[in-house]
Amino acid sequence: MTWTEPATWYANLASFYAAAAAFITDPAGNVLLVKPTYRDYWALPGGYVDEDEYPHVACAREIREELGISVVVGDLLVVDWAPSAGQRPRAIISFTFDCGSIANLDDVSLPKEELEDVAFLPWREAEQRLPDNVATRIPAAMGARDRRAPVYFAGGSVVPASPVDRAEHDAEPRSQTA
Repeated sequence: MTWTEPATWYANLASFYAAAAAFITDPAGNVLLVKPTYRDYWALPGGYVDEDEYPHVACAREIREELGISVVVGDLLVVDWAPSAGQRPRAIISFTFDCGSIANLDDVSLPKEELEDVAFLPWREAEQRLPDNVATRIPAAMGARDRRAPVYFAGGSVVPASPVDRAEHDAEPRSQTA
């Protein structure tokens, strides 16, 4: 094996986009969605992660920019890896964070050039307003919130642990010899 200069090594690694979204509910459990002006469908509030920005920080920033409110970004609920598709030339990894519950939309202020509407919707209706590959994140986020354990998706579908993965995970730790 030949040694490769770090600059060359890193320049040849795959690159991808990252996005961060907020899972916010009202006290009745309805899910907060936004309607972007530039899309035909609704979305979870959030957006792309900037260079050198942590996903949880991007989530908080996007909520401030999109809704005009500050939220506490809590547990990671869903990670979804999607391959390149359509006009998006790279894969995207989407992080959905638990941003708690808010009582109403009284303090929300939408940037009208970016968002035309915001609403709390029953979770099944929220699913129907999202693209199929994103809709699956709603019940997954709800379950992850209840279990306090994140879910890993690949292209909008949950990735179950294989029997081999489960066996290795459940196995006794191996002793280390020096």
